[in-house]
Amino acid sequence: MPPTTPTLSRDPTLEAHVFWHKFKTEILAAIALAVLLIIGFAGYRFYSERQESAASALLATAKKSQEYEQVIAQYPNSAAGSSACLLLAQAQRNDRKFVESNATLQRFVDKNPKHELASTAQMAIAVNLESMGKMDEALVMYQQIAVTYPASFSAPLALVSRVRLLKAKSQFDEARLVCEAIINQYSTSFWVSEAMRELSSLKPNESLKPSATAPTVGFAPAGPPSPVRPPMALPSAPKPAGAPTTSPSKPK
Repeated sequence: MPPTTPTLSRDPTLEAHVFWHKFKTEILAAIALAVLLIIGFAGYRFYSERQESAASALLATAKKSQEYEQVIAQYPNSAAGSSACLLLAQAQRNDRKFVESNATLQRFVDKNPKHELASTAQMAIAVNLESMGKMDEALVMYQQIAVTYPASFSAPLALVSRVRLLKAKSQFDEARLVCEAIINQYSTSFWVSEAMRELSSLKPNESLKPSATAPTVGFAPAGPPSPVRPPMALPSAPKPAGAPTTSPSKPK
């Protein structure tokens, strides 16, 4: 029989000690980093909650444009700061400062492009453009809203507003196409009934069109003029018996 090699027994405790002494520095650094991350996240949560609470309290007392601007300046990254931005834009619009209102709204959209009220802010920009008489720019803005936020509540509303402006510009064919798009794409939307009403006002009523063959009520159909007959000669009175017959005199 060939000689067998004796198997060495493995001691788990000894191996753990060896592993610890070999990687002790790396293990301690990883533990310290994890602890720091946990502490940092907890501190950030605590700070954010304090900031949100303070911002909400300040916003609750704000009533004027300057107070809204104060909330935005002190808490720009808070939810209350975003709300203050929208409230400031509304206050500026109430003061008929349409340019400043649009600048505030655009700042909100640029900073919060995914915000649930981003489409509402752009709708407000379009309304301000209408108030300034910039109808062409408002038309472009309404179309942009419908393309950028197709699944939002503002999309069919923007298209309905676009129909109203197209009618004002006498672009009835394009307005009719927009109405049909609203009905087909947003069949469950609240604004479908408005689109159907606008569409019915755009389509001509066939029953009101005059017919080319039907005669006008109360009058005979016009025909070619009848020939004019010459006047008939009246019969001469009978002559008494014995009266001389006269012939017409010849001109001299």
